Amino acid sequence: MRLRVEFTTEPFDLDEAPAHAVVAREVVEGAELDAVDVGPFGNTAEGGADRVLTAVDALLRRSLEAGATRISLQVNVVGEDPGGKDSEGEGPEGEGPEGEDPEGQGGR
Repeated sequence: MRLRVEFTTEPFDLDEAPAHAVVAREVVEGAELDAVDVGPFGNTAEGGADRVLTAVDALLRRSLEAGATRISLQVNVVGEDPGGKDSEGEGPEGEGPEGEDPEGQGGR
């Protein structure tokens, strides 16, 4: 599964990036995620579910430690990983590693 995370950290400071915003940027840029977009009013990143969820955990913990008083966060499912496999190499629900349905149940 692929996820997209959108987030902002507060309080805002338009003159200089606060420490919590710098930390949040470092987390997403270092997480090997796809399509990372960091801006002054919002940030987005996309990738496999495990990497995004691990990055979100680190983002929350480290940003709060760095002084964030509020973190707004949204996570959306945006599709399947290439090949339809999750991080354990399994296909869609009810299917084998290669996306096969050995019992002919159509994933049911």
